[in-house]
Amino acid sequence: MADGSNTMTHRERILASLRHQTPDRVPIDLGGTGTTTITEGCYQRLSAHLGLSTAPPPGVFSRRASTVVPDRAVLDHFGADTLPLISQAPDAGAEREIGPGLLCDEWGVTWRKLEGSHFIPVDGPLMKIDEPQPSDLDKVPWPDPADPGRYRGLAERARQLHETTDRAVILNVWLGPVHATQFLRGYAEWLEDLLLRPVFLEALLDRVTDIWVEATTRALAVCGDWVDLVQFGDDIGTQRGPLMRPELYRKMIKPRHARVFAAARSTGKPLVFHTCGSVVKMIPDLIETGVDALNPVQVAATGMDTALLKREFGRDLSFWGAIDTQHVLPLGTVAEVRDEVRRRIDDLYHDGGYVLCSVHNLQADVPPANIAAMYEAALEFSA
Repeated sequence: MADGSNTMTHRERILASLRHQTPDRVPIDLGGTGTTTITEGCYQRLSAHLGLSTAPPPGVFSRRASTVVPDRAVLDHFGADTLPLISQAPDAGAEREIGPGLLCDEWGVTWRKLEGSHFIPVDGPLMKIDEPQPSDLDKVPWPDPADPGRYRGLAERARQLHETTDRAVILNVWLGPVHATQFLRGYAEWLEDLLLRPVFLEALLDRVTDIWVEATTRALAVCGDWVDLVQFGDDIGTQRGPLMRPELYRKMIKPRHARVFAAARSTGKPLVFHTCGSVVKMIPDLIETGVDALNPVQVAATGMDTALLKREFGRDLSFWGAIDTQHVLPLGTVAEVRDEVRRRIDDLYHDGGYVLCSVHNLQADVPPANIAAMYEAALEFSA
């Protein structure tokens, strides 16, 4: 439990670490972003374990991922340093139910809930087209980045968070162009397009990137004065290596990422970029195009050794995450969780540049005692 003996505010701690200065203790994230939060069932069990209210959480991050925004009492218990700022649904085309266990999002993609798991995309305006052409893009009900519903109340909420708390406020923006186009097209088809239909895929990526850049620019124009960081995700890694050859990434994806990173950093706020998997071969490209902090640092993936990452890239990049959720948190003992926390702090905390949290969202299989052990050990080992 946080003991109140710290010499920095939550916001100062996060920002100092991202400037590669050693803060008074390791910064902690729980629920600051849509990829560093907790699923609803896991949250309810954690609250009960801590003896806190088991009332419904104060907010939902993602219905499709069953993730929630933790209550302030949970954040206070662990000394968490972040708070999320989430844009609202648009007035037109908001995600809606279209049947039992089925949702349709504003891109026209249909999502089905798997029993005991997340929703997955199963249909959409560009799926099941054998030989797509750029003209097929007219079939998509493209979201309107200027829809006023997205920004209604955003400035007021950002200002309230910034002025009434001392936590770092993180603007969470849309998933990036890789994910958005995969959902529109289908994962297998997207990979085929990457190699066989690059003209079509580049047109699709550009259309999505244009929308993303305008929406993010508009959001920051509204709330940028009260935001401390910007975060979004776009997976380019797998368990064993990059999703594509690095040279293909540099040709097809990096130019679009450069545009969205520039938009996200347009107000000078640090950018936290989420990509799962083994991305060590991509890190120089991410640094070059403006990423300040890498999340989730999937330590169980090939090559994602935290000591190596800090040694090779720690002067230019911060690391956000790194507490293993594939093995240690769901399956380990409390002692093994504490050992994991100690190892990551030893590897990453020196000279700043580290924010501690789980690798991706805390899922239903993580015992609440292990979550508590993770955050309590973080406070103990970095004091």
